[in-house]
Amino acid sequence: MYPNEDEQRHRARPVRVPNDKIVEMVNTFYDKVKIHPTLGPIFNNTIGSHWDRHLPKMYQFWSSVLNTSGVYSGNPMRVHMQIAQKVDPRNFGQWLTLFQETLNELFSTEDAEFIYGKAANIAQSLSLGMFYNPASPHHMVEEK
Repeated sequence: MYPNEDEQRHRARPVRVPNDKIVEMVNTFYDKVKIHPTLGPIFNNTIGSHWDRHLPKMYQFWSSVLNTSGVYSGNPMRVHMQIAQKVDPRNFGQWLTLFQETLNELFSTEDAEFIYGKAANIAQSLSLGMFYNPASPHHMVEEK
């Protein structure tokens, strides 16, 4: 049995973050990453001159995460596992700090909190996947 129109409308989640805001968020964030003293070399050496290919993937990724659009079909864990030797667990805290700065600049408090919650879950998942060691704590907060 198929759900009726009212049931479908009730289940459909409205777009939380418009595509143009996702593009602005991704571009603003990665502009900060590229010049960050620690993250910049990691990203720039990994992505090289292929930012024109990387950024559209990030637009799709965040559209899928924030709006459940389903337009991203990659495997972030596999990609990050390939660069694990270049990354330190503390880099995830640095990444989150820059991400939160970007969100606070571009979004309302409510939307920034919603997006940051998704980003924090992603960072934790990737960090655990890349560096899980029960004897060592994860450093999800940037050290000053």
